[in-house]
Amino acid sequence: MLFTNHESRQAEFYPDSDNDNEKNSSSKMNLFWAPYDLELRHTFTISGFSRKTTPVVLTKLEYDGLTGYGEASLPPYLGETQASVIEFLKKVDLSAFPDPLCLDEILEYVDGISVNNTAAKASVDIALHDLAGKIAGVTWYRRYGLDRMDVPDTTFTIGIDTDDVVREKTREAMGRFNILKVKVGGPDDKRMIEAIRSVTGLPLAVDANQGWKDRQAALDMIHWMKDQGVVMIEQPMPKSDLDNISRLTEESPLPVFADESLQRLADVERLKGVFSGINIKLMKCTGMREAWKMRRVAEALGMKVMMGCMTETSCAISAASQLCSGMDFADLDGALLIANDCFDGARLQNGKIIANDLSGIGVVPNQKINFTR
Repeated sequence: MLFTNHESRQAEFYPDSDNDNEKNSSSKMNLFWAPYDLELRHTFTISGFSRKTTPVVLTKLEYDGLTGYGEASLPPYLGETQASVIEFLKKVDLSAFPDPLCLDEILEYVDGISVNNTAAKASVDIALHDLAGKIAGVTWYRRYGLDRMDVPDTTFTIGIDTDDVVREKTREAMGRFNILKVKVGGPDDKRMIEAIRSVTGLPLAVDANQGWKDRQAALDMIHWMKDQGVVMIEQPMPKSDLDNISRLTEESPLPVFADESLQRLADVERLKGVFSGINIKLMKCTGMREAWKMRRVAEALGMKVMMGCMTETSCAISAASQLCSGMDFADLDGALLIANDCFDGARLQNGKIIANDLSGIGVVPNQKINFTR
């Protein structure tokens, strides 16, 4: 059970704290933000575009001497910008919520401020979860009843590039990762796989980013890829072409996961039978609260579950790492793809992203961040 209301959190976490309630009654949450640009170690190319940076907005929530940190990552295809996130955050008024542990009530209010702005909402959600965990003195994986070590290997992403660059990136991953993720969806998909196979026989996950348009050609490619050691396919066709994706999934020898077709909780049930599983990303679903619900619904429907990410700092990656114990796949390499990570948090251990034992989401800034409000 998650934090829900003032009475239940008091009874569970502060059983002898009637006086503490009076002490904290005058405290209030203060929200701050800071735009920040992530510098990618390599040019990142997927089906459709390339980029060398990713803009983000970092957030912090201060309450009674404690601080929670959050993040909104803003790849161009999400449609949010640093300006739009900051404009959203200026509308967030938490003065009506004296208890940060009333997460449902607070986050329902935040979600109701606008229709979209999912990454902006996630930045508040993550900071609030971090703050709530610190108040209660617990990590979120323990709060969810999960084992932080029981996580799938994270994939390491190799974008579309020349053979020489693909081989270079593959060599960089050797000895650190146990599975690689390959971006495909263009005219040179077989060349990409063959370039990687010239270096390693590691299992491969494939992400077409909607790049395949013909169902039979996609199916033929999946059969070929299976013979090359590919173990899963992500978003093979355009997100709205659900009929063809459904038929492809039925005939595919590999599990097919939804990414662009999936945004929020309401999408999960309608995608049963269309995809084998779902890729949950905090930036698309408004954060940890809804991600946990999406996982539970998908598992109840018999669907596979994957925890994904954008290019993010260790703040958002650490938040995602709290959720992924027992999942089928993980793609949490976002902080490893950047050269200027401003947080320390979950770390790569034997090919897995492992949460630490710090309360909240388990992050600490490793440099000064110029937050304002």
